[in-house]
Amino acid sequence: MVIVKFIILVTIAYFIGNISPSIILGKAKGVDIKKEGSGNAGTTNALRVLGKKAAVITLIIDIAKGYLAVFLGMHFGNYTIGTVCALAVFCGHIWPCLYSFKGGKGVATAFGAILAVKWYLGLIEVLVVAVGLTATNRMSVGSILGAVAFPLVCRIYEPEFFWIGCIMAVIVLIKHASNIKRLIKGEEPKMFNKDL
Repeated sequence: MVIVKFIILVTIAYFIGNISPSIILGKAKGVDIKKEGSGNAGTTNALRVLGKKAAVITLIIDIAKGYLAVFLGMHFGNYTIGTVCALAVFCGHIWPCLYSFKGGKGVATAFGAILAVKWYLGLIEVLVVAVGLTATNRMSVGSILGAVAFPLVCRIYEPEFFWIGCIMAVIVLIKHASNIKRLIKGEEPKMFNKDL
């Protein structure tokens, strides 16, 4: 029974991750966000391609779906199932089968999931990301710093989440490989331009 519950909740978490507000909002405007800007179905590209309102909606929904998936896993299962649901919803956002496995980079969804696991982990991470973003005006820097810091944060404050945290951090870094290359070359665009 526990195994059945595990499979059902993790599967639900994955499909919650498939919900992509930026793709839906883009289609409503006749725009395929996967073919515009960076081609990423996340908040930063939504800001650049669809505007501030769409970016805010995307951010809120992406965070909420991460939180919801873990909440369901913990409420109807247990802590362990909840932590696996965090990874499942994260992967569902990045590789959504409903959208040809082309989604976002997972940062906002990971944040929501982490908040549901332990709220203080989310608070620490958002502070790290905020420092990187504020210092450089580049969301990619904040995301990369957050990913690098997360395993250490887990090791100190929530060891039970350490290995899943490591997997999520590595995936975020891999998804930001092109950003890292642009940062090295000095070609990474800023998040907030004067006209935004």
